[in-house]
Order: sequence, then structure tokens, then C-alpha cells
Amino acid sequence: MDDEYAKLIRRMNPPRVVIENNTCKDATVIQVDSVNKHGILLEVVQVLTDLNLLITKAYISSDGGWFMDVFNVVDRDGNKIRDEGVINYIQKTLENDSFFLSPLRGSVGVMPSEEHTSIELAGTDRPGLLSEVCAVLADLRCNVVNAEIWTHNSRAAAVVHVTDASTGCAIEDPNRLSKIKVLLRNVLKGNNDLKTAKMTLSPPGFMHRERRLHQMMFDDRDYERNERAEHGRVVDKSLRPNVSVMNCIERDYTVITMRSKDRPKLLFDTVCTLTDMQYVVFHGVVHTGRTEAFQEYYIRHVDGLPISSEAERERVMQCLEAAIERRASEGLELELCTEDRVGLLSDITRVFRENSLSIKRAEISTKSGKAEDTFYVTDVTGSAVDTKTIDAIRQEIGQSALRVKRNSWPSSNPPQETATSFLFSNLFKARTFQNFKLVRSYS
Repeated sequence: MDDEYAKLIRRMNPPRVVIENNTCKDATVIQVDSVNKHGILLEVVQVLTDLNLLITKAYISSDGGWFMDVFNVVDRDGNKIRDEGVINYIQKTLENDSFFLSPLRGSVGVMPSEEHTSIELAGTDRPGLLSEVCAVLADLRCNVVNAEIWTHNSRAAAVVHVTDASTGCAIEDPNRLSKIKVLLRNVLKGNNDLKTAKMTLSPPGFMHRERRLHQMMFDDRDYERNERAEHGRVVDKSLRPNVSVMNCIERDYTVITMRSKDRPKLLFDTVCTLTDMQYVVFHGVVHTGRTEAFQEYYIRHVDGLPISSEAERERVMQCLEAAIERRASEGLELELCTEDRVGLLSDITRVFRENSLSIKRAEISTKSGKAEDTFYVTDVTGSAVDTKTIDAIRQEIGQSALRVKRNSWPSSNPPQETATSFLFSNLFKARTFQNFKLVRSYS
């Protein structure tokens, strides 16, 4: 009955999307108006980030039963969106009733292909882990068509799509799937991870890969800082996100502010985490500068209450910091582009392992018979990779196939943070500093 009522309200008030290039001189402005529901902000942000658009500013308001968001977006080159195909896709997708009524938990609007088998992996990170996983898959005649691997706080998670090397189709034989599961689970267990190693076949239905990775790492409690993993490493705490939580007593909200280094998909990562932790963003603002991003959200739990306990505040701050850090491009970015073949990924990761490289994050894809992979690597201690090592690896793999795309290793003298004002301070004109109780700055 509730679903039918929601559909009726939506038919009476269909979503409205306005996209125009004249209001702002350096960005395309997208305004979304719709009947409100939990998770709608994440759904809209996901559509934009999946198109590789960069959100430079955002203004969020969803008090009552109505949702209104305004986004300033540019493409990866910093230009306005001029492609009519992209503009039409955004408009039709966000105005589609079926999009706004899609199931939330599994994800929003991305159906995994029936042409591949999806595998989820989670366990303790260690040097050479991805190489071992790829070697097992190659021995079992499984071809990796695409994958994404994240590591954070000594934990690792991956979503891998594989096909049968002989047929190019999904693997359906139950005995073979059982064997894959057993062998991969043994690899993940290693010597000391008997309880927490996980290997599952993704259930059928809607699944967004990056959102699923966030959920997997959250379930694995990667937000708990692992001091032992950082032992011996030089960790510059000034480079960590700065997250604070305040209580807006007058308006009965919890206010979360975040300052961090700007990067693509940052807004998706933080909103994804808040949504999956069952918090609702009622108001907010996002602003990105040349290198820094500022986010401010007025939130309540889905039960309508603000954050009330110190333990809950601590957990929210830890989880948001983890959400920002998981996709951080620590280390050297290597790009592989070559003809795809069965076992290619196993060979590439073996070379990395033999040269003492540790893969911190990876994005694996194949297009039209070509492997297009990106790896973020450090040495086994988590430090910068020696130039001679990279030269030797490129010599072995092929100078034209593997190239250094970017060295994102933090400099020893990071730029000073610029002061950023509370951009949303005019939302509640009666708000004063006496209305807030500063809980903690997590940095």
C-alpha cells in the first residue's frame, strides 16, 4: 500500500530536471526537483559520477516531502557539458519514474551482465595478494573481464567479473563454482585470516560495483585505524581528511563538516557512506577549490533523531574518513594498455610481486579485445617506488604497453590549507555559535 501511494504521489509530482549552460560561466548547472525519499541524493550523484563528471559545487535541500538539488558539473577536462547525448541521458534517466523507484540496498540502476560471473573478495591485505588471486583464476581457466580492487587500513576488497576462458560466457557449473570458491578462500585466508576472509558469488539483481566495495569494506570494519599496519611508516597526519561533528541544538540536526584533498567521486563516496549508515541529508553544501574540497551536511538518522552519543559520533567520523581514504590514489599510477588474453592479469601482477611492488588499488577493464588497466602501487613498505624498479618492470612488460601516468605520492612539504568559510551559514539565519556543541575534530 505504501509503494502504491508513493507511486501515486510521484505521478502527480513527476521529477523535473533542468540542465543549462548559461547561468554559470565555468560549469554546467543541473537542478533536480522531485518528491523526496531516502537515498535519492545518492542516486542522483551516482548517475553524474558514473558519467565521469566532476561536481565542483552542490547545494542540497530536502526538508519536508520535497527534494531539490543544484549541481555545478564539468567534464574531466574542466569544461562544460556540451554533448547533447550526455545531456539527454542525464535528463531522461533522472526524470524516469522507474529510476527513482528502484531498489535501494542492492544499488541503483546497474544490472550486472548475464555474460559474466561476479565474484566478491574480502580479507587481510598483504603484498602479492592480487597476484595470488589472479594466478588461481588463470589456473581455473577464468578470464578476468573487469574488476576493481581497493585496500585500506590493512584490509582488501575486490569485485571481479570473470568468464569461462573457453566459451567467453558466465560460469554456471555448480561444481566448478564451488571449486573456485574454495581455492580463492584459501588464498584469502593466508596464515592468519581464518575467520575474516570472505569469498562470495554476487547475488543476482541490481548492484553498483563501487557502492558494493564501500559496503564490503564497511562490513569488514576497515574504518578502525590499524596502528600496527602503520608501524614503521611515515604517516603525515596533515594529509588525512579533517572531519568534525557538531550539534545544531536549535534545529535538531547534526552538522558534519569535512575538509580533504579534492578528487573525482569524492561526493559519491561520502554520500554513499552516510546513506548506507542510515542517515538522511536534509541540507548541505559542497565546494571545491583548486586542490581542497569542503563539504557540510545537516543530517538526522532515518528515525528522525540527530546523533546523540559519543560512540555514535566517533563511529561516524571514522567511517567518513575511511570513505574518503579508500579511493585515495596513494603511490604511483601505472597504466597498462595491450592486447587482452587469458592469464594476462596473472602475468602482470606476478611481475609486480617479483619486483616488490604492492598494489594499493586497481581498475581492470577490457574493451574490444584490449586490456585497459590502471594500478596504484607502492613498494612493500608503503613507500615511494624506486625509478629503477619501474624501468625494469616496463622493460619486462613492454615500454609501449605500460606507462607511468601520474606520481601522486605526497610531497614532503604539502601546501598549506586555505581557510574555508561555512558556505551554508545563511541557511539558518538564527544560527549562532552558541547553538553548536563542538564534539571533536578528527584529523
